[in-house]
Amino acid sequence: MATNKMLRFVSLERQTPEKRTAADRTDDFEEIYREFAADRAAEQASRCSQCGVPYCQTHCPLHNNIPDWLRLTAEGRLREAYEISQATNTFPEICGRICPQDRLCEGNCVIEQSGHGTVTIGAVEKYIVDTAFEEGWVEPIRPYAEREESVGIIGAGPGGLAAADMLRRAGVQVTVYDRYDRAGGLLTYGIPGFKLEKDVVMRRNAQLEEGGVTFVLNCEVGRDITFDEIRAKHDAVIVATGVYKSRELAGENHDADGIVRAIDYLTASNRKSFGDAVPEFDSGALSAEGKRVVVIGGGDTAMDCVRTAIRQGATSVKCLYRRDRANMPGSQREVQNAEEEGVEFVWLTAPAGFEAGAAVHDAGSPLVQLSVSGVKVQRMKLGAPDATGRQKPELIEGADYIEPADLVVKALGFEPEELPTLWEKPELEVTRWGTIKADFRTHETPLDGVYAVGDIVRGASLVVWAIRDGREAAEAILDRFAAASASVAAE
Repeated sequence: MATNKMLRFVSLERQTPEKRTAADRTDDFEEIYREFAADRAAEQASRCSQCGVPYCQTHCPLHNNIPDWLRLTAEGRLREAYEISQATNTFPEICGRICPQDRLCEGNCVIEQSGHGTVTIGAVEKYIVDTAFEEGWVEPIRPYAEREESVGIIGAGPGGLAAADMLRRAGVQVTVYDRYDRAGGLLTYGIPGFKLEKDVVMRRNAQLEEGGVTFVLNCEVGRDITFDEIRAKHDAVIVATGVYKSRELAGENHDADGIVRAIDYLTASNRKSFGDAVPEFDSGALSAEGKRVVVIGGGDTAMDCVRTAIRQGATSVKCLYRRDRANMPGSQREVQNAEEEGVEFVWLTAPAGFEAGAAVHDAGSPLVQLSVSGVKVQRMKLGAPDATGRQKPELIEGADYIEPADLVVKALGFEPEELPTLWEKPELEVTRWGTIKADFRTHETPLDGVYAVGDIVRGASLVVWAIRDGREAAEAILDRFAAASASVAAE
């Protein structure tokens, strides 16, 4: 019977795909985890307890049918497993690579709570969909019938692309506008290849384009086209711009050369991986090669930066974070990977300013602009909990020191751009945090026919939440079109 293949968590230990050694993987930007072999994927999937209340599914923002596709994988029915995986998730192979499973599905696995070690859900998900692509099971987008309605999507990140996929499959005419020259948003330019190789994103972009989605790239709304012009072209609009405005640091010499934003640093590195000409990288301004690098921040973006710096040939890489390891927001798995690769974490520290000296031309004449030479570091301790329940960092007086640095990367998180101002649309309502106000179920804003999804509504969040928002907004728009059609038919 099929159930005999499951419930094997008692006799089988948890295993993850083989991880390349630190010495091997720091020489390139390829993914560090190898693919499961078919028998190993089936074996690990068979550890699922098939519990009546699957907390893995409950704690997945997309509520993926995880127990079902684990069972099908254990039974060798991979095509069916792929179809179930794809039914609730537009990009399961991406989520399998970059979702923080330790905080979501795997972290809430029932057998993990009983001490047997969680099922390796993310690795199996990745294996299923990569196999589907290899075997040709991923079919082109072919709507049953074309529709006249048109939707414009501003932003080609995961939220916008998820909405485009669902709308196009329903036959809606979809145009995606994006400021960059490639679709994908942070999937393309923000996340390094060692976590998400770029051909994985590009093949989904190709699937959407071949399926009839129109991409208008290198297009800045408010500069190349106005928001009102986009609204006039389409029956509905989805705002999926994400949040790209970096949080800044104050303090002495905060504007010195060599102090850069994480998004600029990561984008330059990813562009080099594509083979693009990147003058800021080639000049050394956005390259860590031969430099003492200090990254400030404790989230996943900071982890991406420190691990990128190692691969670029930095002489040393240190990460400053104002809380301790247990209280950092980034994935513990990523911290472990970074430590294996040679990153040093300096816990309970915060920058108070920077030391800088005059930069020098090759000819020897000093420049007016200063170049960073060190970070003024304050040591911290954890005090009473703040409003979120986390212990608040407190300054230790007299414990400051200078951390030498040739390149400082600010990875302090992102904030929304001032879209009402940039788009000359003051009636586009925003919250006190600058995020767009939208209904939490339909994602419609107070502007008729305008929807908003992903980080521009939530603030900086996870890719999986953006995918969910995009899918829900697409469903709401399809309901809107259906209601309009029914109204016309009734007249």
